[in-house]
Amino acid sequence: MMTRKRILSGMRPTGKLHLGHLVGALNNWVRLQDEYQCFYMIADWHALMSEYQNPKDMQAYIYEVARDFIASGLDPNRCTIFIQSQVPEHLELAMVLSDLTPLSWVERCPTYKEQLRELKGREITTYGFLGYPVLQAADIALYKANAVPVGIDQLPHLELTREIVRRFNTTYKKNVFPEPEPIMTSTPKLLGLDNRKMSKSYGNFIALSDTPEMIEKKVSQMITDPERIHVKDKGHPSICTVFSYLTNFGDNAVTSEIKNLCESASIGCTACKKSLAKILIDRLAPIREKRALLTDPKIKEILAEGAKEAGDLASRTMDEVKGIVGLIR
Repeated sequence: MMTRKRILSGMRPTGKLHLGHLVGALNNWVRLQDEYQCFYMIADWHALMSEYQNPKDMQAYIYEVARDFIASGLDPNRCTIFIQSQVPEHLELAMVLSDLTPLSWVERCPTYKEQLRELKGREITTYGFLGYPVLQAADIALYKANAVPVGIDQLPHLELTREIVRRFNTTYKKNVFPEPEPIMTSTPKLLGLDNRKMSKSYGNFIALSDTPEMIEKKVSQMITDPERIHVKDKGHPSICTVFSYLTNFGDNAVTSEIKNLCESASIGCTACKKSLAKILIDRLAPIREKRALLTDPKIKEILAEGAKEAGDLASRTMDEVKGIVGLIR
């Protein structure tokens, strides 16, 4: 029987997961768990790099992220879900890889520069934050992942991971780690409700755990077509944030009808928002229902089992690495 190739991916517990996570990652992860051996981590070490000054909510977010993972369709019987910090080998391998990663490689990483801009109000010009791409490389390499699901903006980081593992293999003349290939997501990024980049720091999103009332309120406040001033003006769906959400979550026939009505000024933005709110409420209903059944003891049990499964593989990898670099196993 042919062994399935392996995947590693994760999310930081810095806030509630939202629709952007659902269409940009989780839907793809659900599909991949039947094709690959999947390891999905809650990346709390990465979260601490930006939240170290105010970590009081991080533990709660860890369990909320786990709930959203499972409620969105990740099955602990078909994939491994775990907390990064509960597998200490992540930091061990990051230390080894940091010894052979040139400083110029991490300084040029575009995602590092983007995070510096996005988290402008926080003191993150730290040694740990500069080295986060090396820790991410260690996360992937620790499980000898063959592939990583990514969006186009994450490709530079994955290429850096490939360079780091290539340098390890070349330095020690052993083909220890595969160079992970990207699995591209087919869904473009959702804009935030205010037409800016969707971000936890902006709060411009609909969370997977939001109630129907919260969804209705948030949708009612969404920015629409900036060129449509009056109800009788013809709309331009291609530049409307509300319509972009309809395209991602609505039925094709309904979306097409709303498009025609908007372009002919036969429907106003308020009616369009009401249609979107209903679609989103219905779409998130199964997730809300499943979340309600996931008790704290059940979540902790799943995460403990996941940490054991991940730890067994991580331990074997580090034994191999320590032997190669001259450390006592």
